[in-house]
This record gives sequence, C-alpha cells and structure tokens, in this order.
Amino acid sequence: MTAADIAAFRESLPQGGRLIGLDVGTKTIGTALCDAQWTFASPAELIRRTRFARDLEVLAGMIARQQVRGIVVGLPLNLDGSDSPRTQSVRAFIGNLSPLGLPVLPWDERWSTQAVTRMMVEADASRAARAGRVDNMAAAYILQGAIDALTMTGPDRP
Repeated sequence: MTAADIAAFRESLPQGGRLIGLDVGTKTIGTALCDAQWTFASPAELIRRTRFARDLEVLAGMIARQQVRGIVVGLPLNLDGSDSPRTQSVRAFIGNLSPLGLPVLPWDERWSTQAVTRMMVEADASRAARAGRVDNMAAAYILQGAIDALTMTGPDRP
C-alpha cells in the first residue's frame, strides 16, 4: 500500500462512489460499506464462507445492491510488514475478484482486529457480542483507514 497504489486506486474512481471493505477470514468475510463521498465506513453483513464461487456470488449481489464502485481488502501482514501464509491466501482471494470488474485496493490490516476488540472490550461488550461482530467491525476499521488515506491524497488536497 504505497502512496502510488492509493493514488492509482483513487484515479480509477474519479467520481468517487461507494466502496466495500472486506476482512477475509477462513470461515467468514466481514464486510463494511462507505458512503459515496468517502466520509465514513459502517459494518455491513457477515458472509459465512463456503466455496469461492458462492462467496463471489454473494459479494457480487451485495455490490450490485449497494452500487459499489471499488473494493478495499484487508491484507494480513506479519508485524514486520512481510507476507505470511495467510497473506498469500488473501492475495489469491484478491486475484479471484477480477470477474467483479472493480478496482481493488489491498490495505494493511495488521492491527484491525486487535483495535476493534479493544474498543469493544472498553465499551463493555460481552464476549458473545464481540464474536458476532468483530469481523464486520474490523472490515469497517480497514475501510475507514483506506478512505481517510484516499481523501488525504485526492487531487484537491495538497
């Protein structure tokens, strides 16, 4: 996620538009959506993973219903920034999103789940409540970080 990656993604969406954020896990895909002006991200639905063809179908339906123009996918890097086996799996997932025909921005998600879990604990959410919402909240955290960066590097920004 270099400044060039962010700029290229932004340039592929000159009119802005809604974005979807994905927190891709082995059992679920947490999703979040942002408004067309890229000001705030909100958790959306949790997708229970089965086979990729079905996962892609569910994502395609959600993208169509929500008029999504771009995808931000959390990339689980090691703490030192290097790839892990999980990173490679998510990169493969990103590659398989090409039938959707939308620009994709991988986004560093190293601290997303921990940050969201900490916020939920501080809000006194029960363990059961956290378990059911952490993936979508992490997707919103990832997407918010991306839209903050996208709006800071826009053509009307210094």
